[in-house]
Amino acid sequence: MTDAAKVRKILYSIFFFVIAGLCEIGGGYLVWLWLREDMSWVLGAVGGFVLFLYGIVPTFQPSYFHRIYAAYGGVFIAMALLWGLVFEHVIPDFYDILGATIAIIGIVIIYYVPRKGEESLWQKP
Repeated sequence: MTDAAKVRKILYSIFFFVIAGLCEIGGGYLVWLWLREDMSWVLGAVGGFVLFLYGIVPTFQPSYFHRIYAAYGGVFIAMALLWGLVFEHVIPDFYDILGATIAIIGIVIIYYVPRKGEESLWQKP
């Protein structure tokens, strides 16, 4: 696999991690608004549908289920903190940033470091 093809696969995976994050956090936030902020049940219904879409998006990733979801956990951590900054105006503190940095390092190790015997990214045996 060429370096350009590897870069495309990495960008493709990042794109789907971000889309999954938007679906999970966005859908969850709509349900939160419905139940915690006493907003319309329609927000809860839309949030439920968006959460359903979150379940579909990871299937577009070219790897094993466990590896995708483990790496996505780190993506969720970082995106949830960004969501709080943008929508709730809560600035992440030192420990938030430290934790997110550790999680992002975990993503790189879990999802992007080549495994023994693998010729390309995410090659399944």
